Amino acid sequence: MTVNTPDRPETARSGTPGRQPALPEAPPQRRQQGPSPEKGEFVRPLTRRQIDDRMRELGELYTNTSSHQVRASDVSGQDRSAAFRRRLAGHMRRPGFELLVAETAGPSGTIGLTACAYGFPVRGDGPWWDGLDGWYLPESLLRVAAFGRLFAIADILVERRVRTQDQSREWNLARRLQKRLLSDHAAELGVTLVDRDNADKLEALLSWGWRSLSAEAREASPLAPSRLLVLR
Repeated sequence: MTVNTPDRPETARSGTPGRQPALPEAPPQRRQQGPSPEKGEFVRPLTRRQIDDRMRELGELYTNTSSHQVRASDVSGQDRSAAFRRRLAGHMRRPGFELLVAETAGPSGTIGLTACAYGFPVRGDGPWWDGLDGWYLPESLLRVAAFGRLFAIADILVERRVRTQDQSREWNLARRLQKRLLSDHAAELGVTLVDRDNADKLEALLSWGWRSLSAEAREASPLAPSRLLVLR
């Protein structure tokens, strides 16, 4: 007589009673990577018409990124935005003016403005920029301006994270913007002015590669309300 018995499951190898076979380890999960910092924001210039169309948006960016501490007695954000837009409109009339914006796509696919920077060439024969006149510049910079290789960066508007994170990296957004402005105009040097009481902005600019001028330049304007910085 033949007896059919069910197969017995293997529970252990010979010589190791009661020991379960080892299961293969699950592969480590990879951390999801975001876009490269070099490509996190798309940088492009705006035409004058495009600037006019987005002037209010640029004003809002200014109020959201301005490093000045606003006291209770200061003007409102709306007034500060309006003042910025007036300055920008005046700078747009300068020959060679250029404004760059940085944009990024949000979760819904909408394109948002994250930063901007703008400026214009400084010529040896003027006209000069607000507060940046002939007596303000040392002879060395006047020579660079005479050859059309000096570019004034009037403002760099970036979020707080750009001011505090990876400031020395070449892909830092502020560094990308200022480098693009200089390269677009084949400028040898960049110059900018910083209010002496705006320590936050001064610290950020120094971290992005800007430097104070030599003793020759400081002696040229010891009582000037602004500091003159240079970018090579």
